[in-house]
Amino acid sequence: MPSLRLLHLFSLSATSNLPPILHKTSKVYIKAAGFRSLSTSSVKMGSVRSHGAVSYQNVVVMRHGERFDNLEPSWAATAARPWDPPLAEPGRQRALETGRRLRESLGFPIRRVFVSPFLRCLQTAIVLVQSLAAVEEGGSSTGDGVAVDPSEVKVSVEYGLCEMVNSKAIRPNVAPKDGNLRFDIAECESMLPAEIVDKNVERVYKEFPRWGETELQAGERYKHLIKDLADKYPTQNLLLITHGEGVKVAVSSLRKDAEINKVQYCGYVELRRPIFNKDHAFTFGEFDLLTPSDKTGVSYSLPPFHNSTNQTFP
Repeated sequence: MPSLRLLHLFSLSATSNLPPILHKTSKVYIKAAGFRSLSTSSVKMGSVRSHGAVSYQNVVVMRHGERFDNLEPSWAATAARPWDPPLAEPGRQRALETGRRLRESLGFPIRRVFVSPFLRCLQTAIVLVQSLAAVEEGGSSTGDGVAVDPSEVKVSVEYGLCEMVNSKAIRPNVAPKDGNLRFDIAECESMLPAEIVDKNVERVYKEFPRWGETELQAGERYKHLIKDLADKYPTQNLLLITHGEGVKVAVSSLRKDAEINKVQYCGYVELRRPIFNKDHAFTFGEFDLLTPSDKTGVSYSLPPFHNSTNQTFP
């Protein structure tokens, strides 16, 4: 078994919005060679000859964990940013368990994480990265004493993964009157452990979406962002931490006749596509939705005589 080495300690950043339950410091350990490259699979020889060497890119699209204001409704009355609640302790535990499940079941590495700027998403990302990268002493994993190797997993804040910017998603009684949610990339990054932040990433969305975004506009944003991020990093598997609507769009963009029933906290779906490398140039196949309904916290229905061929991103 590869040796384990302690890298460093870090804690979730304390902010005025952060409940005491999240002021914890976690030690983090990692396997010396705990990650592999893009997943590979056998393909027809004709495909290889025409397109070149093939590997598969995987993209996991996930909702954040439970939000604190759903457990403590009075929190918003005195919060400096009542539209941006932190993660609740049940959300931290769920994120920890989900990260462990991903590490044990996916069968491929995740080296790059993109996250919505909302606080609950940032804090979900911290716990998930800890759990994804960590192997605890004795072979067990409880979440206490976990640490991250910054050379293995990098996290970037992406405005395009944010919540729908309207009164349907952001409660009118807590939304700022001027519609300015006041998100700043540098401030968001400061809430993450410095060692896992990618300072050199070129973001797809340079500005935060304007207030009054329609559901259709948000859907187009999520759909195109998933593809744009995948195209920017074709040799890496991605984890996108977003909101329930973003996960719904990940399903409906590929299964156009699907009816999405529910996306649980930390519910996720896995997308996969072939990447062809010929003459030092990449070409991309179409994404498939691999996750069945109800397997990973996302429930959707298909017509009784649904054609099993997956719909694809344009």
